[in-house]
Amino acid sequence: MDPLSTNKKQKRRNNSLSRFVRYYFYLRKDKENELETVANIRAGVEFKGASLWILIFAILIASLGLNINSTAVIIGAMLISPLMGPIIGMGLSLGINDYELLKRSMKSYSVATVISIITATIFFFVSPFDQPQSEILARTSPTIYDVFIALLGGLAGFIALSTKDKGNVIPGVAIATALMPPLCTAGYGIAIGSMRFFLGAFYLYFINTVFIVVATFLGTRIRGYSPKVFQEKRRELAVKRYILAIVIVTMVPSLILTINIISTTFYESDANHYIDKAFSYPGTQIISRTISYKDKCIDIMLIGNEVPEESLSLSKKQMEEYRRLQGSRLTIVQGGGERLNLDAIRSSVMEDFYKKSEQQLLDRQAAIDTLQDKLASYKRYEWLSNELMQELVVLYPAAKELSISHAVNVTAGSTGGTADTLTIAVIKFDSIPAAKDLAIIKEWMKTRTNTQKLRLITEE
Repeated sequence: MDPLSTNKKQKRRNNSLSRFVRYYFYLRKDKENELETVANIRAGVEFKGASLWILIFAILIASLGLNINSTAVIIGAMLISPLMGPIIGMGLSLGINDYELLKRSMKSYSVATVISIITATIFFFVSPFDQPQSEILARTSPTIYDVFIALLGGLAGFIALSTKDKGNVIPGVAIATALMPPLCTAGYGIAIGSMRFFLGAFYLYFINTVFIVVATFLGTRIRGYSPKVFQEKRRELAVKRYILAIVIVTMVPSLILTINIISTTFYESDANHYIDKAFSYPGTQIISRTISYKDKCIDIMLIGNEVPEESLSLSKKQMEEYRRLQGSRLTIVQGGGERLNLDAIRSSVMEDFYKKSEQQLLDRQAAIDTLQDKLASYKRYEWLSNELMQELVVLYPAAKELSISHAVNVTAGSTGGTADTLTIAVIKFDSIPAAKDLAIIKEWMKTRTNTQKLRLITEE
């Protein structure tokens, strides 16, 4: 084959691929006017007057939702909240080297954060409900998934903001990144005097904020936003230094925290995998497990048939297969004795009961849905028979009766019967039409009953 011809074909393929990628994935094609986008983001940075009151009401609604454990109320509060404005503003200012916008955004962000925590603290201080619900407990420790959600949500949010047809992405980003609930949980921690709740929730809020800012910064670079132009080079250099210092002060702790989150996630994943693999004994159940990456310890409680020490020794040796678990302290408590944790047993029993009850409800609902489908099928044939009979009489006046039903057809075979479903139509005529007309009637009924398998039976 001619090498020149091969090179031309390869170039055409590369050009076609390049055109395909640019047509479907090129982000700058539908970019809104850059100045309009920047102006809109600047307008959403300020927190005063109506914006501040909307934030306060959103915090109160989210706090109430956490108090009554209502996911729907929390989602409503996140849709109302204008908290994304200064966060997007910080990311944009870093992307275009706008120090003034960065200062305004950070000031608004700080004011909004402090007022939100104060509002939530007052609410939970006067609230008669002081027991932490599951929605509150879920906001006290970030995971690696929260980092990914904040990063991807921030990218989606900025790209939507900078697009001509913005769609409904921003409300989804506000829900996904979940900035409001951690703030409310931080207020709850102050109200009940728990630093663990406050620090854990604020930790989650801070991580979400940082990665939304990072995502917005990346979005400005992907979209090709022009950096701010300074008349004086000295001023430009000073601004870049200020921004670099702020980025370092903010990002270094964030990176350390993120590395810790990633390490914790991997450690807990390996520990759970190890426990499920090594402690699966017949007649014995794991009723509780406590995994601490910080203390490098794993506590397991077993109940049921007592496991011999030889078997436990073999299970302990399996920990050596997991590099991240090496050096961890493993404690195993078997059922009975003074160390038996009744609360853990009660919790495990209730969890099993809930799971079994939930599965039973799902099974029953599936059976109800199946029966309703069958009932709807019978009712369909009932009204369809009446409708088709009226049409059939017009086409063939000799038709007197019509019956339609769903049936199972079983065919005998060498290895047993095979079953299939079909629709049966029985028509009674004064005089049976010719074979040509019957074929037309059969095809017409197939179309009207929306079936490909129909058996037509005629009577006289």
